Amino acid sequence: MAPTSDPAAYLPGTGPEHLDLAALEDQARTLLPPAVADFYAGGAESEVTLGEAPAAWRSWRLRPRVLGGLSAVRLGTSLLGSEVATPIGVAPWAFQALAHPDGERGTARGAAAAGALMTVSTSATAPLAAVAATEADSPKWFQLYRQHSPAHTDDLARRAGQAGYRALVLTVDLPVFGRRLRDVANDFAVPADLPPGNVPASGSVAAESPVWTFDDIGRFGELSGLPVVAKGVLRGDDAARCVQAGAAGIWVSTHGGRQADPVIASAHALPEVVGAVGDEAEVYVDGGIRAGSDVLTALALGASAVFVGRPAIWGLVTGGEAGVARMLDGLTAQLAHTMLLCGVPDVRAVPRDAITPAR
Repeated sequence: MAPTSDPAAYLPGTGPEHLDLAALEDQARTLLPPAVADFYAGGAESEVTLGEAPAAWRSWRLRPRVLGGLSAVRLGTSLLGSEVATPIGVAPWAFQALAHPDGERGTARGAAAAGALMTVSTSATAPLAAVAATEADSPKWFQLYRQHSPAHTDDLARRAGQAGYRALVLTVDLPVFGRRLRDVANDFAVPADLPPGNVPASGSVAAESPVWTFDDIGRFGELSGLPVVAKGVLRGDDAARCVQAGAAGIWVSTHGGRQADPVIASAHALPEVVGAVGDEAEVYVDGGIRAGSDVLTALALGASAVFVGRPAIWGLVTGGEAGVARMLDGLTAQLAHTMLLCGVPDVRAVPRDAITPAR
């Protein structure tokens, strides 16, 4: 069921079945080899960041308004000019064919069914053009890593623009890979018969590539012809410099707790970033979003949208494209229900006073 502005669609018994993301993860784990499940679920170092992310959203409390006569809510919004039916998008994640044979194409179809924006990883198991062509009218962004030679990375940026992606997402928090100790313990490696879809034939890697600087934001924008989003920003001063360098969007993210650890939770970094950016760029956030109330909190703090990664993984594992759509629809239904309870009519204008710090 695609999201709608009709609140009756979300009344008990008429909308998507209850979304229990913990149970969804448990079910997915029974379907995956343990090392693959750990690859998706794990974080870096002691996994402090990973563990704190969901709880950080609960450090805020809702402040409902009453007697406002609210009978409908608006869930649709616009992200860098692309219309979407829900402010909940799919974050980039690697090697999706490990989760389900349909891989990124299945996720793309599920996101399209839910009216959600999908971000496609450089480390996809399907070529970027093939994913872009899947449900081609449904908006997608392409996420770029500094993993390969400069020439190949530049070529990926150009090809993303040519393929019809709506934005280029630069992952800026990965000068080197974080130490993901579950993968070390499991001696995890992507199977040789599952080559990444966007790796050059020569296999050139990031060791040949110079580190990125703020100047690369404008350079990649010119190469791709796309608006650029800087993903992995946790500081207001960095966010302001990214915008000055030409970023159209700032994505607050801890990389799923998979890079530096421990770091500030996205829920706590978001207000500073929003304050630094103001109206100069859109701001997005991921990291531990597990309920409709988390989404509403993020919107009240100034985010234009939120993105989910692991919930999309578990949806794909358990149900393919239909599982991704069910997860997104269920989370959007929770958001709509919470909006009605709190007297918030529109995801595009959630007031800051809709939430308050927990006492």
